Amino acid sequence: MVKILLKTLFAVMVGSVLSMGQAVAAEFTVTVKNLTNAIYFTPLLITAHDGDTHLFETGSPASAALQAMAEGGDIDGLIEMVGGEDRDTKANPAGGLLAPGGIVSDVYFNTKRTRNRYLSLTAMLLPTNDGFVGLDSLRIPRIPGIYRYYLVGYDAGTEANDELITGGGAPGVAGIPADPGGNAGSGGSGVAGADINSTVHIHRGVIGDNDPGGGTSDLDSTIHRWLNPVAEVIIDVHSRRHGRDK
Repeated sequence: MVKILLKTLFAVMVGSVLSMGQAVAAEFTVTVKNLTNAIYFTPLLITAHDGDTHLFETGSPASAALQAMAEGGDIDGLIEMVGGEDRDTKANPAGGLLAPGGIVSDVYFNTKRTRNRYLSLTAMLLPTNDGFVGLDSLRIPRIPGIYRYYLVGYDAGTEANDELITGGGAPGVAGIPADPGGNAGSGGSGVAGADINSTVHIHRGVIGDNDPGGGTSDLDSTIHRWLNPVAEVIIDVHSRRHGRDK
């Protein structure tokens, strides 16, 4: 009888602790770091959502909304996909481009009384044709603490990676928008045709060249070359005493 009571008491205590963890984990902040040398992130979209929502899925064709973001940095369609901007969907928290080495800190979320238990993030990698940094439906930790994740660059599979700066950026318009770092196009001839893989996949990075006046690429291999990962995301799940209402 004593053993049964002890087991019951232990189960109640564990259940209470887990319930507390689930309650306080509804409040958390997100920090994003750009780890690249010369690649900018266009306006970020960070959203907490339910398990049925995906901004993108590897191995599947890009949606029109994802294509618009990956080719030109337009996040309006993705915002609409998650029901608009609210306390669980933060658009452009950096207030513009997130420069190489830049950090956007403590983006606050409060998912109390919602089913939004997953976190996603997207932003175009500039200059690329259709590359983007992404986080797809990460289960938000429930126990208070600090969690770190490294994000890779993805290819939307919607545009050939010709690496030509032509002022493009709209879906269906070939080329890369202007490089915010001030590196102008050099009249390259293009390094690649259409992608073999037309679904969302891991980006192979920039090839570039060393010819400032021509060559195959408008991107300088000594400046723009990048490898994964491209970003660090830090999630700080608050305890009750550190929580705040907004």
